[in-house]
Amino acid sequence: MSKFDLTRLEAIIAERARSGDENSWTAKLFAKGTPKAAQKLGEEAVEAVIAAVSHDREDLISESADLLYHWLVVLALEGVSVDEVMAELERRTARTGIEEKASRKG
Repeated sequence: MSKFDLTRLEAIIAERARSGDENSWTAKLFAKGTPKAAQKLGEEAVEAVIAAVSHDREDLISESADLLYHWLVVLALEGVSVDEVMAELERRTARTGIEEKASRKG
């Protein structure tokens, strides 16, 4: 298994966002802001879904990587860390998914 993780990718994104490098896709996304990054996130989510329902393993892997990258860009633009998301997921494991979802209603 790879030792590369979301925390490392988060750090790379932060570094590239600050670089001002005109050849950096990350820097360009940060310059365009959340609306553009969120649009790309949505596009990648749809592409991942299409790959999944098509049972295209290689495309699913590739589109999932794109999805995670764009998700982390959106989080960074909005000042949300991976640790915060992971803490929320950890909190939710204290009960079943059905119980957790029911608690969000109303």
